[in-house]
Amino acid sequence: MTATKLTHALRRAAVRATLAPSVHNTQPWRLRLGADTIEIRVEEQRRLRVLDPFGRQQMISCGCALFNARVSLAAAGLDVEVERFPDPAEPDLIARLRILGTTEAWDPISDLDVAIDKRRTNRRRFDQTPVPVPVVQALVAAAAAEGTQAFPIERLEHRRTIARLSQLADRIENADPAYRAELRAWTSDNPTRLDGVPAAAVPHVTGHSGDEVPIRDFDTHGSGWLPTETHSSASQCLILLGTDADNAASWLRGGEGLERVLLEITRRGYAVSPFTQVIEVARTHEMLRIELGLRMHPHILLRVGRAPETPAVRRRRLVEVLSESDA
Repeated sequence: MTATKLTHALRRAAVRATLAPSVHNTQPWRLRLGADTIEIRVEEQRRLRVLDPFGRQQMISCGCALFNARVSLAAAGLDVEVERFPDPAEPDLIARLRILGTTEAWDPISDLDVAIDKRRTNRRRFDQTPVPVPVVQALVAAAAAEGTQAFPIERLEHRRTIARLSQLADRIENADPAYRAELRAWTSDNPTRLDGVPAAAVPHVTGHSGDEVPIRDFDTHGSGWLPTETHSSASQCLILLGTDADNAASWLRGGEGLERVLLEITRRGYAVSPFTQVIEVARTHEMLRIELGLRMHPHILLRVGRAPETPAVRRRRLVEVLSESDA
């Protein structure tokens, strides 16, 4: 591969990394391109201090960006070495991808490249068509391939537990003025804003959503564009993702696993909606582990199904997140 083609492949991978999902669309990353490397750094000032005091969701978001970069480079036929947290002296440097050369070996993640542009967080009403068992099994396998555990919520008592604890966590968070203030800061009806959650991507909240598993109330300005009745149900396809450990390295790998699952869902024509309230509140987090008998540490709950399309959110300008060097 010529130097020009390599530069193009690296730049494309970096751009596709920026299309990853992130908590409240904070996009908490910066990327730097070298002659044969991509570095991903966490942007600490974009961490949600109230919702995410330990940086779990921020690191998971960066893991999603890392996985997108890996997918893009695999699709370009490149052999890549991934170093996670390569330099203890630079704690914000969470990953370095180094190109080792071209390869003829097929990497299954390359098939997910087409899904990156189509992936959305969908907060609309899902229909009641069951997700086939083979699809759920494929999602469990996708998570496992990235060292992440996927736990389908199938037993009736587990579904009831998810609904009850999610409602409790949602009430606890909404009762906190600091949480509500932070939420207002990261939601907007300004169509030119390049980060945060836009009104076009959230339901209008009137108290008549009919949710058993509450969708987060992003409608802080009363201007949500999506229909009020979302009917997020405990009877729908729910999958809990987690990791064996509960530290920054595990959160990063959890983000890679999450994005692999999200892209697999998208590739198969399904919609997905994430829930993290039950994870964010320490009380419900621990109750969830106990009542479901989990050995893993849960990080995110996914609702999977069929739903109308939802608009994409805007992204920060590349000049703000991407830099290049010759080294």
